[in-house]
Amino acid sequence: MSAKFKEKAGEALFALASVLCIVALLAIFVFLIIKSVPAFEKIGFFSFVFEDKWMPNREDTYGSDLSGTYGIFTMIAGTLASTAGALLIGGILGYFTAVFIVFYCPKKLKRPVSTVINLLAGIPSVVYGFFGIAFLLPLLSNIAPNNGSGLLATSIILGIMILPSVVSLSKTSLEAVPRIYYEGALALGTNHTRAVFKVMVPCARGGIIASLVLGIGRALGETMAVVMVAGNSVAYPHSLFNSFRVMTANIVMEMGYAGEVQEGALVSTGVILMLFVLIVNLIFNAIASKAVKAPNKNKQPSRVKEKLLFIKQKSSDAVSRLAFKVKASEIGGYSARAGGIIVSLVLALIIGFVAVNGIPYLLKNPYLVFGKYEFGSQRVSIFPSIICTVLAVVLSLSIATPIGIATAIFLNEYTAKSSLFVRLIRMAISILSGVPSIIYGLFGLITFVRIFGGSSSVISGSLTISIMLLPTIVRTTNESLKNVPTSLREASLALGAGKMRTIFKVVLPCALPGILSAVILSIGRVVSESAPLLYTMGSTIKPTPKSLLDGGATLSVALYRLASEGWYINEAYATAAVLIILVLGLNLTAELVGNRLGRKLQGDKNEEKRNN
Repeated sequence: MSAKFKEKAGEALFALASVLCIVALLAIFVFLIIKSVPAFEKIGFFSFVFEDKWMPNREDTYGSDLSGTYGIFTMIAGTLASTAGALLIGGILGYFTAVFIVFYCPKKLKRPVSTVINLLAGIPSVVYGFFGIAFLLPLLSNIAPNNGSGLLATSIILGIMILPSVVSLSKTSLEAVPRIYYEGALALGTNHTRAVFKVMVPCARGGIIASLVLGIGRALGETMAVVMVAGNSVAYPHSLFNSFRVMTANIVMEMGYAGEVQEGALVSTGVILMLFVLIVNLIFNAIASKAVKAPNKNKQPSRVKEKLLFIKQKSSDAVSRLAFKVKASEIGGYSARAGGIIVSLVLALIIGFVAVNGIPYLLKNPYLVFGKYEFGSQRVSIFPSIICTVLAVVLSLSIATPIGIATAIFLNEYTAKSSLFVRLIRMAISILSGVPSIIYGLFGLITFVRIFGGSSSVISGSLTISIMLLPTIVRTTNESLKNVPTSLREASLALGAGKMRTIFKVVLPCALPGILSAVILSIGRVVSESAPLLYTMGSTIKPTPKSLLDGGATLSVALYRLASEGWYINEAYATAAVLIILVLGLNLTAELVGNRLGRKLQGDKNEEKRNN
C-alpha cells in the first residue's frame, strides 16, 4: 500500500467523521419534525401553541376525532417565567461574582474560587433537584402556603445552575479588556472601583450580555431539577408558590404512558422548545461575534445618527450624574465581594448538606453500594445502577471519542478555516452543544429504542449519550490541537514524515493531556445525565443487565426515582453523595490534567521563542 494512498484514506476517514456530526444534527431535526407534523396537523399549530388547556386522552389516535385538549401555552408561560427568575438570580449573582474574581479577589484565592465555580458546573442537575426537595422546599414551606414548590424554588435552583456559565464567559470577557484602559483611568485620577465599573465593565458589555443569553439557553432546556421542585400542575405561575409546569417537565412526566396523539404532542412540545433554544443560540452568536469585532473608525455617522448619539450621550451623562450621587460604583464593589462569598457558601451548603446526610448512611449500610439486587425486597441496592452507569460510559465513549477526535483532526489539520464545509461542521457542533438533553432523549426514544426492540436498553441509551458527547470532545480536542506549536509539525515534515505520521507521532501525543481532559469531562457528563436516559436506557432500578439489550437505571436516574418516591430518603442521600464524589473527582482530575497541559505548552512556546 503506497504512502499516498494511506494519506488519502486517512483524510477520507477524518472527513467522514466530520460528516457524521452534520448527519447527527440533521437526523435529530428530521426525526422530530416527521414525528411532530401529524400532531400539528391534527391539533392545529396555533391551537397547540396558544391555547392553555392541556388535558390529553391517551386513547386519541390520528384516525379519530380528538376527545382531549392539547394546548401548551400554560407551559410556555411557565418556562419563560422560570427562565426569567433564574436569570434574575443567577445572572446578577454571576455577573458580580465574575467582577469579584477578576478585580477584587486576592491572587492566592483566584484559582480556588474559579475551581469552586467549575465544581458548581459539574454537579448533576438531579442533585440540584434533590437538594431542592430535601433542603430548599422545607425551608420555603415556613413562609409558603404550600410545601414550598413553585416559581421561587425553581428560580433559585435554576439560578444556581446557570451561574457557572454566566461567571465563566463574563470572566473571560473582563480579562480580555486591555489592562491599559484600567491604568489610564487610574492615571486620570479615578479610584479602583470607579475604574472597574466605569471603564472595564462597559468595555466587556458584549461578552457579559452574551453570558446572560447563554444562561437563558441553559435554563430553558433544564429538565430534572425543575421536575423535582416546580410542583408540575398544569397552571400559570401566578405567584411565587403555586405549582406550575414547564415544557421539559411535561415531556418527562407523560412520555412513558402517552397514546398516539399525546406522544406526537409531546414530541411537538420538544420541537417548540428546540425553536426557543435555537433563537437563543442565534442571539448568543450574534452578540458574541459583535462583542469581539473592532468598531469601524473610518465610518462617519450621518446627521440623524449624530443627533441620536448626542441624545444618547446626554442621557448617559444624566445617568452618570445620578449614579455618582448614589455612589453606584462603591455599591457595585461591595456587591462583587458579596457575590464571591455567596457562591462559595452555596457550593459548601450543597456539598456539605448531601455529604453530612449521605456519607454516614453509606458507611453504616454498605449493602446499598455492594449488595445484590433482590426483586421485591425492601432493601435497596444501587449496585445494578453503578453497572449500568459504567456500561453507558464505556459504550458511549467508545463511539464518541474516535469520531470526535477524528473530526477535530480534520478541522484543525486538513481544512481551510473559511471553507463552507468547515463552517457547516462548526455550526453543527455549535448547535449540538446547545440542544437540551431532553431533546436527545426524545430522539433516542423514537429512533434507537425502536430499532432495538421497542424497549429501553443499554445500547439505546449509550448511542443517545454518544451524540451528546460529540461537541465536548470535538471542541476540547480542537483547542488542544491548536495549542501544539506549528514548529513541531514543520520539523516532522522536514525530516521526511508524512502528514498522517506527523499527526499520530507528533501532534496527538503533544495534545494528549487535553484529549484526556475531554474524555474525563465526558465521563462526568455521562454520570450526571438523567433526562436522556430516562426512557432510552431505563427508568427503574432493575437487576444487573445481562446483555446490551437489557435496560436499567443509571445512578442519576436511580437518585431521581428514590427522591421522587419519598420512601427511601436515606438511600437518596447516599446515592447523591456517591454521585457528587464521582463527578467532582472527575472534574478535579480534568482540571489537573488541563493545568498540566497548559504548563507543558507554555514551556514549549517559550522554548520556541528562544530558538527563534
